[in-house]
Amino acid sequence: MTYVLIPGAGCTPWHWHPLTAELQARGQEVVAVDLPCDDETAGLSRYCEEVVTAVGRRTDLVVVAHSLGGFTAPAVCERLPVDLMVFVAAMIPSPREAVSDYWGHTDYAWDGDPESDYFFQDLPRELADEARRQLRTQAGRPMSDPALFEHWPETPVRAVIATEDLMFPADYLRKLTTDRLGFAPDELPGGHFPMLGQAGALAELLEAYRRGVPAAEPTLA
Repeated sequence: MTYVLIPGAGCTPWHWHPLTAELQARGQEVVAVDLPCDDETAGLSRYCEEVVTAVGRRTDLVVVAHSLGGFTAPAVCERLPVDLMVFVAAMIPSPREAVSDYWGHTDYAWDGDPESDYFFQDLPRELADEARRQLRTQAGRPMSDPALFEHWPETPVRAVIATEDLMFPADYLRKLTTDRLGFAPDELPGGHFPMLGQAGALAELLEAYRRGVPAAEPTLA
């Protein structure tokens, strides 16, 4: 089994490294994709191509998408033999929906302090400081691109939210997951990056999914 990890806005494989270690310790292969997030010419189509290229000829895939990575994951499932797709504190797009339209369509209203740490507030200080240093500038090009998929893929799907997420508050993601996927998400404590703050618990959850916990079927048309 190979876990394919798709990062969120401005993120790199480094932001997956605790989860990568946890999954590898459990005997699983991991492909943490490095997207060209700071390239102003790269849109969602390029992101999808980068994932497909990184995976190569591997099969038996679990695609795990964080945050903005949710816009890339469904298109990847149309291109690759994916057994399971998992959203982690992620955006859940409708077919052909643009990121720029997503906020209004989902009634998203962020009222946080722009000077506060709404990504890494739950992490130990040294880890949070390094996580901020590892962030890259997120280019604006993907935000105007429509999601690449025409219909929701047949791939089974799961969703995980973080109960102290300041970027995508738990109440917002609970409702969004139920409305768009037709089931309630699983929940972990902590903030927007459970792959950093709750890597062991997230790995156990992913492995439980992989071992055949019945995956809810999406209802998104």
